Amino acid sequence: MVRLLLALDDDLAQARAQITAVENMVETADGAEAYLLHVFDDNPEGASVKQVEAVRETKDRLEAAGVTVELLESSGDPAGEILRYAEEYDVDQICVGGRKRTPAGKALFGSVTQDVILGTHCPVLVCGSEDE
Repeated sequence: MVRLLLALDDDLAQARAQITAVENMVETADGAEAYLLHVFDDNPEGASVKQVEAVRETKDRLEAAGVTVELLESSGDPAGEILRYAEEYDVDQICVGGRKRTPAGKALFGSVTQDVILGTHCPVLVCGSEDE
């Protein structure tokens, strides 16, 4: 059984790349659990993770692939929250989305991705965006 934490923002193309990567991974795994985490920067209106389209689509597609899915939400520092949930749920791998960068910018990951990579001992899968 593989336990994954997918950190999702509201970028649907990015979420689709993460979904594809996980679908490919679970084809060879003997069962999978995925924790879908969305970290709100600021949530004064009390939005729910269920209102994020990228989370809903990810949940639906992974469940269709036979993955057990649990939705998680938080607010605050995205990297810190991702690392906290990864430890709390004792995941085997963290999956984050990456953003397109200029050729010079490709030498560095985004700050959240970089903080997650440097802040954990478990593998981190970084996915780009999938075309619609």
